[in-house]
Amino acid sequence: MTEDSGNSAGRAIPSGRLARLGVFGKLAGGVAGGVVAEGARRLANGERPKIGDLLLTPANATRVADQLSHLRGAAMKLGQMISMDAGDMLPPELATILARLRNNAHHMPPQQLDRVLAAEWGKDWRRRFAHFQAHPVAAASIGQVHRARLPDGTELAIKVQYPGVKESIDADVDNVATLLRVSGMLPKSLDIAPLLDEAKKQLHEEADYLREAQMLARYGELLGDQPQFVVPKLYPDLTTPRVLAMSFVTGVPVETLETAPQDVRNRVMHDLISLVLRELFDWRLMQTDPNFANYRWQPETEKLVLLDFGAARPLPAETGEGYRRLLTAALAGDRDAVRESAIAAGFLGEAAVLQHRALVDQMIEVILAELAKPGPFDFGDRAFVGVLREQGTEIARDRDTWHLPPIDTLFVQRKISGTALLAARLKARVDVRALIQHSFGEATV
Repeated sequence: MTEDSGNSAGRAIPSGRLARLGVFGKLAGGVAGGVVAEGARRLANGERPKIGDLLLTPANATRVADQLSHLRGAAMKLGQMISMDAGDMLPPELATILARLRNNAHHMPPQQLDRVLAAEWGKDWRRRFAHFQAHPVAAASIGQVHRARLPDGTELAIKVQYPGVKESIDADVDNVATLLRVSGMLPKSLDIAPLLDEAKKQLHEEADYLREAQMLARYGELLGDQPQFVVPKLYPDLTTPRVLAMSFVTGVPVETLETAPQDVRNRVMHDLISLVLRELFDWRLMQTDPNFANYRWQPETEKLVLLDFGAARPLPAETGEGYRRLLTAALAGDRDAVRESAIAAGFLGEAAVLQHRALVDQMIEVILAELAKPGPFDFGDRAFVGVLREQGTEIARDRDTWHLPPIDTLFVQRKISGTALLAARLKARVDVRALIQHSFGEATV
């Protein structure tokens, strides 16, 4: 969840189909107007701009970020995923603008909040609490979190879903996909229908707070023997499909660790990478949303708080096996085996390898060279990222070879990439090779 500002005003979330469609229409119109204005300016300067260049201007990106943050729900969630998943590959200006979707402070005004809670708990819902803080302490794409206190003094965090979010998921995903298609950002030959179907399924699951409650309780059990982590306790009597009640756990943004001693940053990322490996190879269950806001740090206990389990999903055995074969080849430094394993697991498309074999092999060599360096891997050393970006961009220009990996692999890779981004942010140093070898020894897959 995204930390909310203390003095921000509420803004009613559009809940009806027509209201949300109207926001998309306003968005499309504003972007189109921006394209015309920017195109005219560049033509006047003697340039011959491409439509993609006109669409991805900072002004248009700002329009998209502002409108998606107002819609919340699936539309905003997809924008967050783009900004998180692209990581180092996004232009800095665009990354900064899209980051607004992770830090936006719009939330439901009190009257709308009261209607939602009355529908879930009854008109006298306030009698359940000694205190209920009307202003949310956090707000994100699907819901906002309020602090409350029970009559016995127990402090709770109450996550309340925005009205209309669940009902608008399918239409929002389709509308965002249409914007991408119309913009020309996706090649016509790329079949994204399976990805859109899975995105709808995932978002419906995230909007089901009873399902998230089950995942919250499950992770509490799985991490019961891990004192370095804190998972909130579920309060099932107050939990409904649209309200999730859990213990209130204190903590500060995980980014504050940037100023912590090196050994603390190393230990935190060691624990988080170990957790990812346990999820993938041992539990076959993974919380696939690596948004930094889903982690909090407790300086007084030096424990990491894990939040938001709506994106937790079971993984098929073949997904873990694909990663096992790939990592085994990488640890052995076998370039050909890495390439073959990447194709077999669906990481790489055969067409891209056939057309760009030399570039693919160069990228593999760069990664193997980094992995083979003695001692802990230094996530703060990003020199090799620029090389990979250049090679990856050159391959990506050949839109006919674009390829979508299997859905489960996409979600796992999202978690791995997001974890690596956090490690880079904290400039952590972790012996990744040792962790992988250790996980292979303990995994039950």
